[in-house]
Amino acid sequence: MGEPQINPDRARFGLFKDLPRDRPVHMLNLVRLRAEAAYDDGRKASGAEAYAAYGRESGPIFRRLGGTILWSGKPELMLIGPMDEAWDLAFVAVYPTGQAFIDMIRDADYQRAAQHRTAAVADSRLIRMTPGEAGAGFG
Repeated sequence: MGEPQINPDRARFGLFKDLPRDRPVHMLNLVRLRAEAAYDDGRKASGAEAYAAYGRESGPIFRRLGGTILWSGKPELMLIGPMDEAWDLAFVAVYPTGQAFIDMIRDADYQRAAQHRTAAVADSRLIRMTPGEAGAGFG
């Protein structure tokens, strides 16, 4: 297993900003939580409790910018892929535009809420996707 990935670095965020900002974006989130949150100030909480605090505090900003959750689920088994990449949470967040996601990340209230996510998450994947058509076929 590689290094844990918790927050995007400047270079990756720069790549995100270079993509079109004026069209809808779907963000696939895969999250593995810590058993115990790792707050810089030493406060005690489980990873699940810290992630719930992140959701409570960041949710109003996410919704104000037009964000919605398209789909969420509880991963059960890694059928294809490394077994050590087990995830606790999986969901697709929808933003009306790429700029809305950028605006959320830059929002001061969101940045304060994000401390809970950083404390809660042991590892994660965040994949920007262009929405496709739903239907009966693959691809």
